[in-house]
Amino acid sequence: MDSSDLERRIGARSFARLLGDWRPPDGRGLAGALTDRIRLLVLDGRLPLQTRVPAERELAGALEVSRTTVASTYDALRDAGVLRSRRGSGSWTTLPDGRPGATAPFSPHGDRALFDLAHASPPAPAEAIRAASAAAVQDLDAHLGGHGYDLLGLTALRAAIADRFTARGLPTTADQVLVTAGAQNAIGLVLQALAGPGDRVLVEHPTYPNALDAIRVRGGRPVPVPMGPGPHGTGSWDLDLLTAAVRDAAPRLAYLIPDFQNPTGSVLDEDGRRRIVELARRTGTTLVVDETLAELPLERPAPPPVAAHGGADSPLVITVGSASKIFWGGLRIGWVRTSAPMVRRLAATRSATDLGGPVLEQLVAARLVAGIEPVAVTRRAELALARDHLVARLADTFPQWRPSRPSGGLSLWVDLGEPVSSRLVGAARRHDVLLAAGPRFGLDGAFERFLRLPFTLRRDQIDEALARLTLAWREIDGAAAAADTEPIAVA
Repeated sequence: MDSSDLERRIGARSFARLLGDWRPPDGRGLAGALTDRIRLLVLDGRLPLQTRVPAERELAGALEVSRTTVASTYDALRDAGVLRSRRGSGSWTTLPDGRPGATAPFSPHGDRALFDLAHASPPAPAEAIRAASAAAVQDLDAHLGGHGYDLLGLTALRAAIADRFTARGLPTTADQVLVTAGAQNAIGLVLQALAGPGDRVLVEHPTYPNALDAIRVRGGRPVPVPMGPGPHGTGSWDLDLLTAAVRDAAPRLAYLIPDFQNPTGSVLDEDGRRRIVELARRTGTTLVVDETLAELPLERPAPPPVAAHGGADSPLVITVGSASKIFWGGLRIGWVRTSAPMVRRLAATRSATDLGGPVLEQLVAARLVAGIEPVAVTRRAELALARDHLVARLADTFPQWRPSRPSGGLSLWVDLGEPVSSRLVGAARRHDVLLAAGPRFGLDGAFERFLRLPFTLRRDQIDEALARLTLAWREIDGAAAAADTEPIAVA
């Protein structure tokens, strides 16, 4: 480790805010509960690696606990490989290195069979991908004589994506499309081009956690606008509140997920889409519209894209999409749809970090997007059955929980009834179930009462995962009392 590793640090007060409501309800086992929460923050990325943590005395003062509690916590974290210390330099976060006694980091590819309910991503439609891949190998011959670099993406794929937008009610040409390495890459590229350190970015609250991470990496400042209650336990947009937030905060960008919002499952209606486009035009605020889940309506067609409401040729509406959810996460293909001049601006920005995407994968994606309907119909039918099965099983197994029943997307947003999400994640990991805690989807420790549960596993895997989750749920009442001597491994 060199001196630069210690340059990232977090103050005691900031650390206290990040920890959120970590104390067990009965006030017992403070050191164990604090250990679990810090470990979870590190392993799910909310507390970056190589971050210098506050001294014991400083953190004890900020948390209003004894220094002994913090010292015990730091000792347990060092034993678990999540914290390393050097005399005179302090302590900083790290990942377990596999030495005896260390806790394994979050990984779906570990030695044990894990039930992954942390990633909302379905398995691939194998037959369709095999067929598209075989055809793409033949398509590749036409490209082997060139240099293979293309900042904008292959014309065939851009045209297929444009045709799909047009079919969904948003007339689009290929020059309005930029191909990226997935939606996350697209979000990062837009932030790189249009936002700088200190710029405000309006977000729904809760929202997609990797978008929050991308904003922070860019040095931006997320401005959260709370989602209100919606039908079937999902959520809704308070457009008056959103308008006021834009007026008061003057954000550079607004990142929104209007189609089966991640994680709440909400859908913004046509009037709401029209209003936010008008707001963008009136205030000059660029909308970054995440349509990653737009192809997954399970009951009724989703409304036309946001950009169809008067923003089809406007650089103020930037639509982000992906092949990951409708096809497969391993196919790292995403896209940006906006005005042609903005596409060229984004491509120019991109050249500083990469020179385009892999040709063969783009050819596979072009085949898949052009023939999307059969895959989409099958995928939607399977997911609708999986959603209903999970909702029914939760009603039987956890009657005190209140899950949403979204009309599309890939996951439920579950109200646990009490602020134990992070503790449940830790306990579930001991039973080989991976979960994403509610605070992962918010700021400053919010949503400790909530848990996102995808319905993307096979039915037998869901049933087994819920059986194991039942054991974890029973444990957490006693976990606080035992935590001082047996910290829960979290992921």
